[in-house]
Order: sequence, then structure tokens, then C-alpha cells
Amino acid sequence: MSKRIIVDPITRIEGHLRIEVIVDDNNVITDAYSSSTLWRGIEVIVRDRDPRDVGFMVQRICGVCTFSHYKAGITAVENALGITIPYNAELVRALMNISLVLHDHLVHFYHLHGLDWCDITSALKADPQKASELAFKYCKNPIATGTDELKAVQERVTQFASAKQGLGPFANAYWGHSTYRFSPEQNLIVLSHYLKALEVQRVAAQLMAIFGAKQPHPQSLTVGGVTCVADILDPSRLGDWLTKYKEVSDFINRAYYADVVMAAEVYKNEPSVLKGCGVKNFLCFAEIPVNKNETLYSSGIVRNGDISKLLEIDESLITEEATHSWYQNDKPLHPYEGETEPNYTGFVDASTIGPDGNPIQTKALNLEGKYSWIKSPRYNGEPMEVGPLAAIVVGLAAKNPRITQIATKFLEDTGLPIEALFTTLGRTAARVLECKLSADYGIEAFNSLVENLKSGDQETCAPYVIDSKKEYKGRYIGNVPRGVLSHWVRIKDGVVANYQAVVPSTWNAGPKDSKNQMGPYEASLVGIKVQDVTQPLEIVRTIHSFDPCIACAVHLMDTKGNEIGEYKVDPIAMGYNI
Repeated sequence: MSKRIIVDPITRIEGHLRIEVIVDDNNVITDAYSSSTLWRGIEVIVRDRDPRDVGFMVQRICGVCTFSHYKAGITAVENALGITIPYNAELVRALMNISLVLHDHLVHFYHLHGLDWCDITSALKADPQKASELAFKYCKNPIATGTDELKAVQERVTQFASAKQGLGPFANAYWGHSTYRFSPEQNLIVLSHYLKALEVQRVAAQLMAIFGAKQPHPQSLTVGGVTCVADILDPSRLGDWLTKYKEVSDFINRAYYADVVMAAEVYKNEPSVLKGCGVKNFLCFAEIPVNKNETLYSSGIVRNGDISKLLEIDESLITEEATHSWYQNDKPLHPYEGETEPNYTGFVDASTIGPDGNPIQTKALNLEGKYSWIKSPRYNGEPMEVGPLAAIVVGLAAKNPRITQIATKFLEDTGLPIEALFTTLGRTAARVLECKLSADYGIEAFNSLVENLKSGDQETCAPYVIDSKKEYKGRYIGNVPRGVLSHWVRIKDGVVANYQAVVPSTWNAGPKDSKNQMGPYEASLVGIKVQDVTQPLEIVRTIHSFDPCIACAVHLMDTKGNEIGEYKVDPIAMGYNI
């Protein structure tokens, strides 16, 4: 007899995400439903605004992806107005993008996704000396793995365990779950890096602030270029960026990469991480110029996991539909024609598995109707996965030399076949490979900026005019840490007439479409066996591998400034995992 499992909220992500799955008598997932439970109204908020203000407003879509949406909003307007920004501005934006990639992926693996792989309670039982010696198996010069350092980590976390709050930030998780595979010593290595990453991510945030003025929500981009002229002309500021970049990159290579290599070795036979790639169509756009001719990322489409063929992208084939989304118009619409009119139809009564494993009655998604605030993007009518895995797969198909070198080295270091990329484990590995892309080659963009400044070129902003009698339309399409992001704008009478943002987590987390095709989140779960329906770690681990940013996909705002509602939730009392 089939059963419904509800995981709500999915924690350690940005925003509000609910996952419901149907499992058979063997607890194998046969169907899945991804739902975002808050509305994003940013597209409505920017209507009738001055287009030059759009970038500053849309970066508030999220508190993590701020630069991504900021740059997208600014670039979409530049594209509409036909502005070509100066080369210096292009490179400064590239350096800020690199800073974001390093910060975003570092935080995701250790502080959001890492606890799906690392059992904290097991680490407290490890032998620090053995763990220290083991670290050298995965890195010639490991970070934060000396015997004394590892002992200090154990003592620090043990203090949490003995205090009133239990394990503090590590409390109430699925520790001891049968799909955890690290030894106690390996868990201790990752735990040490978890704590060290708290320090390194601060440096990565400072890296963004050097040219962005602050992080999050940098403020140095403007339509036409950048405003941080004094910073890029100051050798000390350039030197500060370079120093911090090297520090963060060093941690990426000597800790993050080594930990994922270790995970690949240990988890390569764990069934629950060898699935998780139900959609094998991948989409990526070129991003991050390192000189006038090359970018770190490549553009293209790979269908059905066939990396021998790279297909060109036709932007006219991008649509969003709302058959199972809480919006009025169900038709597949191109983003230039997109609509954002809410149509909330609510939940239904259903039976699910309770915390004790017994059935309980609750409010659940209407599986036959509308069930998410996220739309369903499609390319030529097909779902696409976007994100680091797509960037690596498309890069390999495009024979991108930098991506090919990094991916090939990883497969050699782990002994994994290329097919292993098309899994939850592979998606997690792809994120560190994308991070290494910026850590190893981002320096080229920095050197290009320095050389261009030495040539005497100090231009940072291009002139432009907005003719209120003309109509304009433009877009930004590029690749950000979570995948392909696009912003589409129409300008009429000098103000924004329509605006649509199609974000990575919309591509990945969207619900079924009119053809009943699942998006990547949903399809990734089908076929996975849940060992314990009261501790669905397999579901959480798979979804986390996408690095959900549902805050990007949904937003709610009362434009009159009224209070909408106030809610107080005790996640520990309700039995949610951290």
C-alpha cells in the first residue's frame, strides 16, 4: 500500500520548500511533488518604476544571491537600451561574480549540505591522531587537520553536547542514519573544516565587498558600468582582493576539494546517492569573462546526458507555464510575455506518515491541481536541469579546456566513471568543480583588469539615454552559482512595463507541467529507497544537492506597508531536522 511522506520545511536552504513523495510497500519513491509555499511578487513591484532602479530592487529577491539578481537587473536594462559597458566594468563584474561563487559554494557544502554526508555525533568518537594521518590521503598539505586542532574541535563540540541545548546548531538531525558512510575519523575531518569554513566564508564576503562596497546587497553596479572607480585605481585595493582571493582559493583546494574526493570514495556504493538525476537535459550560459575572447563557462544544451553533442541555445524556445502553479494563466509563455497574477487554490485533507511512523491526517498538496508558487520553465517543451552539474556537463560537451581539465582530474583522483556525474553524488562533486573553476582560473580575470589599467584605459561607465517615446525590451541570461538565471524587461514611456525573472531554482524546483513532465527536483527523487520514513535523510540529501534558493523563486509583499502576518515555529518541538 502506498504512503505519503511530507517533509516541510526542508531546512538548511534559502526560502520555504515543501517536498511530498509517494512510496510503495518497500519505501521506494514512486512519485514526488515539489512545492514552494510563499509568493514572489518582485515582478509586480518593479512595474512602472524607473528602469535604472530595477537592479537595486530585484537584488532584494534574495539575501544570498544578491549580486546575481543585481547584475541581472542592471544587465537586462543595458541590453534593452543597447549599452555596451567598458571593458574595465565587465572585468570588475567578473571579479565580483568570482567572489560570489567562492562564497556561495563554500557555505553551501559545509553549512547547508555537508551535514547530509557528515555524522557529527560519530566525529566525537574519532581518534584525532588517526584522523590527522588520514587527511594526508586526500591532500598533500591539508588544512585544520593537525592532531591538536582535531582534539580542540572535539572538545568544542562536546561542550555543545553536554550543555542544555544538546548539540546546539547540530541538534535534532538524523545522526546515526544507516546511509551515513564516513568513518568517525572522516567525520571529524569534515567537522573541523565545517568550523574553519565559518572563518573562511567571512573572508569571501570581504572579497565581494572590496569592489561592491558591502556584502550582501553590493551597490557599485549602475546601468552603463560600475561606480567603484577609486577602488580599481588603487593598487592597495587590488592587492587586498588578490590576497583574500588566494586565501579562499587555498581553502577550496586543500579542504573542500579533498573532502569531496573523500566523499566520492566512501559513498560510491551508497544506493541513495547514485540516483538523483531523473532529468538528463542540461542548460548552461557563458559567464565570467577572463579576457576579451574567453569565459569560464560555456553556452549550450546537452540532451539525454549525451556529452558528445552540444546544441546551441534558441532563446525563443524558453517558456514558463503554470498548470500546477498558483497563477491565473496556465499557458506556456515566453518570459517577455510572462504574467504574474496569483491564483491560490489551497491545500486538501490527506493522510501522511507522522513522526512516530503511524498515519495521521493533515493538510497536504492537491496532487491533481495547483500545488506550488513556482512556475514550470521549459526549453522547447522539455525540463532542464541547471546549476553546477549542468555547467560541468555542458563544459565537457563544449570541450571547454578549463572545465575539462578540472573534471578529468577529479575523475582520475576518485576513480569514478564519467557516468557517476549523473547522480546526487555527481551533482555535489560538480559544485566543488565549479568552485575550483573560479579558484584556479579566476586570477586570469584579475590579471586582465590589471593589464588593461596599465594600458591607460580607466573607463568604467558608458553614456546612454532613455527616450520616453520609444519602447525597449532586453534581457540578461547567464550562469550564477545555482545555475542559469535570466531577467526579462520591457520598457515603455520611460518606465518598466513588464518584468520577469526566471531563476535557477525555478528551473529545478518547478512542479509538473501540462504533459505531466517532472522538474529536476521531483524526478531526482523517484526510485530512491527511504530506509526510515520517519527520518527521510535520502530526500533531504538529494534536494540539498541542488542548493535550493526558494527565496529567489518566491516573495510576498504588501505594497501598502501593512503587516501580513506573524508566525512563531518551534522546529525542534515539531520534530524537524536542522
